[in-house]
Amino acid sequence: MRPDLRDPRLALLSLAMLSLIAAFLAPKIAVRRPSFDLLAVVDITGSMNVRDYSAGGRPISRLDAVKAALRALLAELPCPSHVGLGIFSERKTFLLFEPIDVCVDFAPLEASIEALDWRMAWEGDSRVSAGLFSAIDMARQLKSDLLFFTDGQEAPPLPARGAPTFDGRAGELRGLLVGVGGYELSPIPKFDDRGREIGFLGVEEVPHESRFGLPPEGAERREGYNARNAPFGAAAAVGVEHLSSVKEDYLRSLAEKTGLAYAHLEDGKRLWTDYAAVAAARMREAAFDLSPFFGAAAALFTFFAAAGPSLALALVQLRRAAPFNRHPQPGRSK
Repeated sequence: MRPDLRDPRLALLSLAMLSLIAAFLAPKIAVRRPSFDLLAVVDITGSMNVRDYSAGGRPISRLDAVKAALRALLAELPCPSHVGLGIFSERKTFLLFEPIDVCVDFAPLEASIEALDWRMAWEGDSRVSAGLFSAIDMARQLKSDLLFFTDGQEAPPLPARGAPTFDGRAGELRGLLVGVGGYELSPIPKFDDRGREIGFLGVEEVPHESRFGLPPEGAERREGYNARNAPFGAAAAVGVEHLSSVKEDYLRSLAEKTGLAYAHLEDGKRLWTDYAAVAAARMREAAFDLSPFFGAAAALFTFFAAAGPSLALALVQLRRAAPFNRHPQPGRSK
């Protein structure tokens, strides 16, 4: 039996087949769109293990909160944005890899972020200001924006003279200094030589004062003070450095000094909003994939080809079921 070429279902099925073939061919067109280049540097020092965030009803560490927010940020970045990754410990930023295409290399990027661990740290100190300054130099060389994640806790504490000066030009680089952690003091987890958690740091296990440079004001009133031999006094200072909270005032001062914007880490969506507000957009050509549109068209044509007779029958039945005249004709009595 020969097919009826006048049957509209044949035309719809033919269009569905052509659309499906086009979808498999994966056609693309070049479009210009804004994209971003950024270097994300994550503090992996000991205080980033403090569990003052939560996910799924359970507490998680600051480092895990950063990793979750970064993975969410990747999904928000438009193609073809580029992301590089670095870590901070002691007083330096170490570059893991230069910015790569977030869409082409999404899987290895996500895996690299997930693999970040405090055990990567090469020293126990945490000179946040020095690490930030080195990260700024690195991002400038890479011609990228900077996202620097830290709780701002210097270990040992800053000397009495305060943070070192910034030798760069404020505002030369765009980006965010992201404060990580809660506002209340929390205990810092303690680990043994095998990396197993064995409790929390005690008051006597961390320095509470830096003894480099000049002594603080009032040091002459301390027990055992000697201007020449014991300018800081005889006994070690005792404070709360064994506990940790986000040092927001200090981080804001560093942001102002370097020209970066400051934001407190909440979640990935908020991180994207804060970053987009200060980022440097770069117009690039990107390949826009038309396959999803052709696939959707093939599905619609197939649906109408299959359901067309049923839809037509339903419309006829509705028309027959409707009253012949809903209103009396003009000029004719009831």
